[in-house]
Amino acid sequence: MKKFTLLSLLVAALFAVASTASAQDDGFVSIFNGKDLTGWAGNPNLWSVEDGCIVGQTNDTDKKITVNQALYYTEDKEIGDFAIKFDYKISNWGNSGLYYRGWFLEEPEKFRVGGYQGDFDGSATYSGIMYGESFRGILANLGTVSRVNPKGEIEEVARFATPEEIRANVKIEDWNHYEIVAKGFVFVHKINGKVTSVFVDEDSDDVRRKSGVLGWQLHVGDGGMRVEVKNIYLKKL
Repeated sequence: MKKFTLLSLLVAALFAVASTASAQDDGFVSIFNGKDLTGWAGNPNLWSVEDGCIVGQTNDTDKKITVNQALYYTEDKEIGDFAIKFDYKISNWGNSGLYYRGWFLEEPEKFRVGGYQGDFDGSATYSGIMYGESFRGILANLGTVSRVNPKGEIEEVARFATPEEIRANVKIEDWNHYEIVAKGFVFVHKINGKVTSVFVDEDSDDVRRKSGVLGWQLHVGDGGMRVEVKNIYLKKL
């Protein structure tokens, strides 16, 4: 009984953190000017600005990629505790996400990033999970509170919604509103106002990440993909 009581309190506290951070507009700063990619770096063949949106585009010809590519934020490469909110739209065959507390897998000009990721995809299969790019894989599935324990083992410790309930709240090939709160080693993802996953990282300090790079992902895949993001606001906590 004690275990479940403490777990309930933990879940309630995490949801409160997410609600407080997203509800208070004070301190949120726009990190995209809506005109060009000032403050961002990526392969210019893949990334552009159209109608006030950052656009990432791949295909099987002149924009073909063989490894995942990032557009990363250059103004601060060591972002730690934060809340971020943005709007996204993605083609139904696409896969993307927001890297955070990331690091460069190669030289920065190769535009490859690993780290925590707020995932989203065109079919809403993974939209809202916590993924670790080159970093332990799926860390929290839809509708779960999950953790990596001090032994480095991934555990699901609670479920607050079914994947189907989460997916029903996500619009396909239309605009969705995404929010992420990273506070210490507690991470909360929300889409369209509803929590999609909660992750607690209790791994060793030489594995888990206190701060790092922020960036958008273009995922490899046949046929290519298109992702658009806008209204990007960051609040450091």
